[in-house]
Amino acid sequence: MSSVRLRAWFWATRPFSLQAAVVPVLMGSALALEVGSLDWLLFALALVGSVSIQVATNLTDEYSDHRRTRSAAKFLAPHKVIERGLLSEQAVLVGTLVAFGAGIGTGLYIVWEVGWPILAVGLASVAVAYLYSGGPYSLGRLGLGEATVFVFMGPIMVMAAYYVQVQELSWTALGASAPVAFLVTAILHCNNLRDVAEDREEGKRTLVSAMGVSAGRWLYVGMLTAAYASLVALVATGTLHLLALAGLSTLPRALATTAGLWKAKGRPALNRALISTSQLHGLTGVTMAGGLALSTLV
Repeated sequence: MSSVRLRAWFWATRPFSLQAAVVPVLMGSALALEVGSLDWLLFALALVGSVSIQVATNLTDEYSDHRRTRSAAKFLAPHKVIERGLLSEQAVLVGTLVAFGAGIGTGLYIVWEVGWPILAVGLASVAVAYLYSGGPYSLGRLGLGEATVFVFMGPIMVMAAYYVQVQELSWTALGASAPVAFLVTAILHCNNLRDVAEDREEGKRTLVSAMGVSAGRWLYVGMLTAAYASLVALVATGTLHLLALAGLSTLPRALATTAGLWKAKGRPALNRALISTSQLHGLTGVTMAGGLALSTLV
């Protein structure tokens, strides 16, 4: 495979979005350390499965979006590999099936090891991964995108990662998912701020298309505020260890990202804010999980 084609596949996976699949697994697994030692094989498989489903979601969006609109009015980001002529529709479709296959395969092994509840989560995740962008009535076009991302990339994934390790549900894991959920939803919300004009033109429903750009910017501020406030509340109530406050180390970046979003006028500037929000989610999640993991050693 040529280097050009490899780069095309790299961008097709939307690497800036993959931390959304990694952070919940890190959080759930770090919380499980308070109960006992990690099963590193299951941890690795959970990461592979989660990232595979995220890649499949991204490729489904690329394929479905191009089929629906031919990307005629779309912001031509690097991951628009079909419109750029870097990959064919058929190649992206095959890649989607391979990614789904990898996610399902690793998931089935985990189910074999820990039981049927993970099967239910896995089936729901695969269904949502496809239905978010695929099908005639995709969730992302029906105004359900933000709610879907909040629930599945927050509570469900964090609690599933915790369950994989200890085979129990936990109110602590549910609470700890709140900062992750708010930040990952902020990524989608920022994306919708960037694309509000084309979304309205296509009849796609999002919170931004309904409330307008000005209110949408304030909602973005609210999401980031809720993420950090929920982290402080979780520590203040003793739900999480004090070291989870390591996640607050990203506050300066959050302020800078918010300032950039507020000043952004054109789509390129909003796209930079989107990438920065994605990085903010990743860094905050890693520092929170790292703090929780370290707390088991002190």
